[in-house]
Amino acid sequence: MAAPPDGSASRWLIQGLCLRQHPTAVARGDKFREGIVTQREHLLWKPDAERIARTHVTALIGAVNSKHGQSLASYADLHAWTIANPADFWDMVWDDCAVIGEKGVQHLVDGDKMPGAQFFPDAKLNFAENLLRKRGDETAIVFRGEDKVKKRLSFDELHALTSRIQQALKAEGVGVGDRVAAMMPNMPETVAIMLAVTSLGAIFSSCSPDFGERGVLDRFGQIEPKVFFACDGYWYNGKRVDIGDKLVQVAAGLLTAQKVVIVPYLDCADEVAAKLPRASSFPAFIAPFTAAAVTFERVPFNQPLYIAFSSGTTGVPKCIVHGVGGTLLQHLKEHRYQCDLNAGDRLFYFSTCGWMMWNWLVSGLGIGATLCLFDGSPFAPNPQVLFDYAQDEKFTLFGTSAKYIDSLHKEGVRPCDTHDLSSVKLITSTGSPLAPEGFEYVYDAIKKDVHLASISGGTDIISCFVLGDPTAPVWAGEIQAAGLGMAVDVWSEEGVPVRQERGELVCTKPFPSM
Repeated sequence: MAAPPDGSASRWLIQGLCLRQHPTAVARGDKFREGIVTQREHLLWKPDAERIARTHVTALIGAVNSKHGQSLASYADLHAWTIANPADFWDMVWDDCAVIGEKGVQHLVDGDKMPGAQFFPDAKLNFAENLLRKRGDETAIVFRGEDKVKKRLSFDELHALTSRIQQALKAEGVGVGDRVAAMMPNMPETVAIMLAVTSLGAIFSSCSPDFGERGVLDRFGQIEPKVFFACDGYWYNGKRVDIGDKLVQVAAGLLTAQKVVIVPYLDCADEVAAKLPRASSFPAFIAPFTAAAVTFERVPFNQPLYIAFSSGTTGVPKCIVHGVGGTLLQHLKEHRYQCDLNAGDRLFYFSTCGWMMWNWLVSGLGIGATLCLFDGSPFAPNPQVLFDYAQDEKFTLFGTSAKYIDSLHKEGVRPCDTHDLSSVKLITSTGSPLAPEGFEYVYDAIKKDVHLASISGGTDIISCFVLGDPTAPVWAGEIQAAGLGMAVDVWSEEGVPVRQERGELVCTKPFPSM
């Protein structure tokens, strides 16, 4: 990343959270801003020295200094080092996050090519093996479907459920490279299905059950799934939504799906399955199999893991394929260093299964976090529902969107006056730009002593370009930092770095999930 023309430290702060919706940015001196350049005015929060010393960023700085003879002293120093030394950096991420697999000797080949760089070309690993590393009776997943359904699974129960699904998928002939599609709510069964699919080296793709018939077929019809999972319906805004008739059309259009599996959410899976070709309920699908040790098929680093889709605003949604290793390393990096999460923390992100933030959320299992899932309207039965959940389950990370924060502000909701949110140490916001007023509302009405991180990335990279720095202050209207290993800059249409004017937000060097 080029230094700013005024010679100030290359500390990059970007306002604008969804790159596809807000592709332009403004850079000045030590920060980027969306829209008009303004002076930094309002400091909202600053971590104390003790908190900074405890962060994984500080530990990584020490490890780099020790191993590579550096004298890094700040996140900005660390970021610059990760850009200049990508092979060494991603090797340290692999080791520090204790990735399970065979790393191989080569860490980066053709690192100057974009595209064309190959990260860990000799590696073999399995995504699910890295997410299912924790065992025991501690809680792995907590689930709430508005105020209608509550459920929780321990790590042992998640492992057992994944095992039974894995065996059922094997019986259907699912193996390396096969596709399995899921039209599912954000519920525990969806996570277990994904883990079972990826444990076999197969490829998982998901969408939300509120998608229309055409939207589902435009996506899943392209990838020709061998097995198709769907729910029997869902709850939204307190109302029961039956999707049986829609599934008749969807199942008829997915001719490659030799098995259709209906997961109970409204307790009518048998009735829905009876109307569909090649279908059974989820309980019947896994009934012949008892839990055993999950087996893991290790695959190359770039073996396809997920298929996501573009929005479809300019035609049929386009497939976006994400690899096993790149997805895992990016998510572990972001959870560990950018969010400063630890094993045992409670990770919540409000998302459907049609948004890449769902994929980001479930990777929290890889650091030993407990996933807190929610499906339905975030305002049902009332605007306090997510804060009730946060208080009851002691969230560590509360992930949401700028639109949600703005809606709370307009409703005059003040959780700081009604809820104990002492466990929450990080609030993240994405999906659209969070205005300075949104920042100020969080600190005034939700929690004063909290790290608020605006984050931005995209479906295209299934991760983030810019996000939080747990060692830095929070200023109203600003994103704190470029992600470690991400050479983020702002260029003109001519491909020249620009400052104090609008430009295109770019990443100029390769990274594992591109």
